[in-house]
Amino acid sequence: MRIGIISDIHDNLWALQDVLTGLTDCAELLCLGDLCAPFTMLAIAEGFHGPVHVVWGNNDGDKLAIARQAQEIGEVTIHGHFAELELEGRKIALTHYPDMAAALARGGEYDLVCHGHDHNAEVTQVGETLLVDPGEVMGRYGTHTYAVYDTDADEAEIITV
Repeated sequence: MRIGIISDIHDNLWALQDVLTGLTDCAELLCLGDLCAPFTMLAIAEGFHGPVHVVWGNNDGDKLAIARQAQEIGEVTIHGHFAELELEGRKIALTHYPDMAAALARGGEYDLVCHGHDHNAEVTQVGETLLVDPGEVMGRYGTHTYAVYDTDADEAEIITV
């Protein structure tokens, strides 16, 4: 199974639309925070056809309105500041914060640990754990990036839009 990984949208709906177009072959979507406004949650849910897992970032504004949007939409789960998932037999941890993600990866309990926040797209092998920062949808540093994780191969790649 292919899983899309996005972070740090910061309400850039135009870039988000381009990223979502590239995720059509993904079965699930992991969103690592900094959506910012409720309308961004709506755009994600309408643009991705499959389950969406969300953790909060430090710039997510009206969390109550975002949560209500997610509840009305259906296939969106907001996990809070941390999520633990098992997808296709792979143990996955999600957080917005790089320090927490690095510690989780060093612990060796997960196959995949994902984080955002620093806007630096990178895939790193930490022991048996793959540590993934999909970069930023926003494009603050000039590029729009996301990641795709393949559960069968246990590999992730960064994609630049």
